Amino acid sequence: MPIRVQTEDFDLGREIAALRAGSPQVGAVASFIGTVRDINDGQSVSQMELEHYPGMTEKALEQIVAAARQRWKIIDALVIHRVGPLRPLDQIVLVAVTSAHRGEAFAACEFIMDYLKSEAPFWKKEQTPAGARWVDARVSDDAALKRWGIETGNAGGVAQPPDSSPGDTSGVTGGPAKSSSGSRT
Repeated sequence: MPIRVQTEDFDLGREIAALRAGSPQVGAVASFIGTVRDINDGQSVSQMELEHYPGMTEKALEQIVAAARQRWKIIDALVIHRVGPLRPLDQIVLVAVTSAHRGEAFAACEFIMDYLKSEAPFWKKEQTPAGARWVDARVSDDAALKRWGIETGNAGGVAQPPDSSPGDTSGVTGGPAKSSSGSRT
């Protein structure tokens, strides 16, 4: 179960090949790539910066994959999540799942992504023409997780990024909210 949080980009073909290597029982691979959009909430976005808690973030991602393993018969899973400054069109996240059959691969991949967006400790700040802003959690992300039978109340909540103190918005509009890769990826 490879889990990586990194600043550098990733190559989908190389990552999938490595995930499948030496596993003749793999009959299906499902993957998802999240990318930086140039517009969010009606505002142009020139850059996005993702922050995380090293160690804690990787542990949370491992727990998310473990939860998927409990629900579906998957052979392996890969989660790569980028941090640091990113620009529109940059890749943010890769989730790939292998299994014997496509149903398990599709479901587990979607579950991991839904869970990651709502529960992984990442924070996202966007640069817009109006200035920098922290991206709040979305009600739709909580709803996506709820369909898997998992309740969360993250939307509208505020969580501080790693080097902020309570009340410190570091000159950005809005309050920092827990987010991952896209707006809680």
